[in-house]
Amino acid sequence: MKNTFILIFLSSSILSFGQKRNIELSDIWASGTFYPKTVNGFVNMNDGKSYCIQEKNNKGSDAINQYDYVSGEKIKELISAKDIFGEEKYGINSYSFNQDQSMVLVYFNSKKIYRHSTRGDFKVVRLSDKKVIGEGKEVRYPTLNSTGTKVAYVKENDLYVIDLMSKKGRRITKDGEYNKIINGAVDWVYEEEFGMSKGFEWNSDGTKLAFYRFDESQVKQWQMTTYGKLYPDIYKFKYPKAGESNSIVQVMIADAQKGGCKLIDLNSEADQYIPRIKWTKDPNVLSVQRLNRLQNKWELLLVNGTNVQLSLEETDSRYVDITDDLFFLNDNKHMIVSSEKDGHKHLYFHKVDGPQIFQITNGDWEVDEVLGVDEKNELIYYTSTEVNSTERHIYCIDFQGKKKSRLTKETGWHSAQYSTDFTLALHNYHSATQPHIFSIKDNNWETQRVVEDNADFNSRNSQFVLSDISFDQLSVNDNDLNYWMIKPVSFNDSIKYPLLMYVYGGPGSQTVKNSFGWSNYYWYQMLANKYNIIIASVDNRGTGARGADFKKMTYRQLGKYETEDQISAARSISELSFIDENRIGIWGWSYGGYMSSLALAKGNDVFKMAIAVAPVTNWRYYDNIYTERYMGLPQDNFSGYDDNSPINFVKDIKGKYLIIHGTGDDNVHFQNSVMMVNELIKNNIPFDSEFYPNKNHGIYGGATRYHLYNKMTNFIIENL
Repeated sequence: MKNTFILIFLSSSILSFGQKRNIELSDIWASGTFYPKTVNGFVNMNDGKSYCIQEKNNKGSDAINQYDYVSGEKIKELISAKDIFGEEKYGINSYSFNQDQSMVLVYFNSKKIYRHSTRGDFKVVRLSDKKVIGEGKEVRYPTLNSTGTKVAYVKENDLYVIDLMSKKGRRITKDGEYNKIINGAVDWVYEEEFGMSKGFEWNSDGTKLAFYRFDESQVKQWQMTTYGKLYPDIYKFKYPKAGESNSIVQVMIADAQKGGCKLIDLNSEADQYIPRIKWTKDPNVLSVQRLNRLQNKWELLLVNGTNVQLSLEETDSRYVDITDDLFFLNDNKHMIVSSEKDGHKHLYFHKVDGPQIFQITNGDWEVDEVLGVDEKNELIYYTSTEVNSTERHIYCIDFQGKKKSRLTKETGWHSAQYSTDFTLALHNYHSATQPHIFSIKDNNWETQRVVEDNADFNSRNSQFVLSDISFDQLSVNDNDLNYWMIKPVSFNDSIKYPLLMYVYGGPGSQTVKNSFGWSNYYWYQMLANKYNIIIASVDNRGTGARGADFKKMTYRQLGKYETEDQISAARSISELSFIDENRIGIWGWSYGGYMSSLALAKGNDVFKMAIAVAPVTNWRYYDNIYTERYMGLPQDNFSGYDDNSPINFVKDIKGKYLIIHGTGDDNVHFQNSVMMVNELIKNNIPFDSEFYPNKNHGIYGGATRYHLYNKMTNFIIENL
């Protein structure tokens, strides 16, 4: 056990401990006590001195208001729900401007489809006279072009364009069909695993649309029963599992003025992925990113008319991660990209036609997010792990990789949104115990004003018993692993306490972050201070922010090293004098549910209890993009798929086991828990279970979360 390198103390003093009360589940999941304020719908204005946010006006109506960055004074109400709908009651889900910000597209009545996708209505409003000049109902991804003359959207799997001047609509494609052909959107697996849903992009002058065409015909269909009627409904969608057929994906370019589409000939096999399309600053040149099925070869292609040119290529013995770090510069000659090719994610300066000019950032740390590229001053603003892998700090560096400066000092997690001229920024700072503070910074990183400090939230917090959280490193299996721990306020090292470990552990993930933890953090505080349970979380090998080798060493054998690390970490922590080695439990959700199930079986001499929420129980049941990226094809890696599937180890479970799933989970199918339970029954292994009808992977809505956490809390208390 190493010396603690971070120790965070809550702002409220524990001297007044006697006047405070313990957190109850109703505080977390019923009353909304622990939800801090955020800044919603933040959009920079072109003047570089002001921004817009979405908020309620004095009549309680949704409005888009423009504010001065420095003074904080409201310049004007750009538009309100009454302006758009003629009455106050309508809500605005989101909004976007055209390039000169003379038009605003307002999206409302949004209904969720999958993780990122929605369906809803839109109106386009001309701001000069607040007149509605275009609208649509039950559509997906309505998007203005740069000139504000056209809107593209997807309806019933076809791509449409409305001309706002002539009021005429044009149907770009005509072969869209549910569970067969998708135009302008992406299929389920692309949305889930490549973090995207809109499948079209306007070029820079608003005359052309590049879009995806997915042919799902050969993809096998998954179906879920939805309950509520006398005779339940069946919901069917295409879901390619590991080793199964994918959609055939093509990229098309449409002329938004004349109609008509052109297929881009990528001269390659159908069994591939095209995870990103993006126009360069040249309105005639489109970039296309391509991956092979095994995801260990990445290509950046440039398309100009019928000419397809290879710009960049990268291969990896394991896999290549897809990011959005591709920035084309205004000179049409250069671009900035990220890569892990030196062992850590860093930024590189390239010519658009491929040759690398130089590496911009380097070191034994990772670039996490590019916040902005200031071309005028040749500066890049980004966050990184350079201070510590459990934190994020903001840096500035020039295009030549020189003049690097660290802008943030406070221990914790930092991000920012920069004004259009990069002279000002909305800074977002938080830590494990500090809710979000939003403030305006100038380009010397001096605070101009505080937008939201969540003082009310902190005042509410001061009414409750809250413990410190410590961050440390644990020497496990020849690696120093990050972990955090929460002890009861009344902690006494002469007492033996039960230990509950929280795990996720999946590739590139992190649970050990000095960032605001939202509801689960307060649940852990309740368990610690009401029930005297010590809570800890360890980031095993395979997790992120510590370099490619640390992350990718689990390749082709997911679950092996991760579980070994969680079991060894539990053994190591149990050696502390105040931990009761006979009362150690573990819980997790999704990949974490997979991990907690494995840990209970493989570490049956350590863990006495496990909770698995929505777990993967066999990688053959999960989608192919995620699974094959980390495991390869099942027909090429039989042992990798079998050696660490929880359903193959149920006979080794000796402790108390609770498995929970939503029957409407489109991501990790209810099948996973059904098959796990089936094996438990076959092997006469006692277990507890809970299912939530029609609930998806998030298991939320109404009183669901309150019920779920009440079930888990009682199970923990009874068994630890």
